[in-house]
Amino acid sequence: MKSTVANAIFNSYSYSGYRKLVKNLLLEGKATGSDHSENLIRQSNLNDALMNHLDEILKISKENILKLDLIKKNYTWLVIAEGWCSDSAQLLPVFNFLSNESKKIDFKIVLRYENENLMNFFLKDGSKSIPKLIVVEKESGNVCGSWGPRPQGAIELIKNYKEKFGKVDAIVKAELQMWYLNDNGFSTQNELIDFILDLEK
Repeated sequence: MKSTVANAIFNSYSYSGYRKLVKNLLLEGKATGSDHSENLIRQSNLNDALMNHLDEILKISKENILKLDLIKKNYTWLVIAEGWCSDSAQLLPVFNFLSNESKKIDFKIVLRYENENLMNFFLKDGSKSIPKLIVVEKESGNVCGSWGPRPQGAIELIKNYKEKFGKVDAIVKAELQMWYLNDNGFSTQNELIDFILDLEK
């Protein structure tokens, strides 16, 4: 796994590079991956607009600024994502925001369809769920842990709806987007910072 992760980091995109890639593909009428269906292109366009918005409005609490300063080691946050993924659009700006707030975090992105071997190491209940954030210690190159594809509140929302109605449909997907909107990225910030600090204990 270590060599797979190292290779992925070497071939990864910065946040700005990822954003540029998705925009350029959209100009060509394409989405990331091999499926360039109208639905995925439409979702990619919506995601691009959403990420622009989040990049402008995200904030961090004073408590989380202090917690970020407690991080001792240097890490790469390697995230598996796709331009058409709604959860990726909600969370990548938060990951980028936190990495900009901390000198200890280097944020990189890879596409799932280009990194099947990497994805297979980080399945969620056998599913290739994204985004998946992989925490890599820079000095050793070791994987310390992984997080994703959603913060706990979002996971519970989907879980409860599926238990009640037996499926994930357009209704709960809309509810999920509203949950993200109301949360303003704070749940993700809290979980990730606590996750990193717990890894260092």
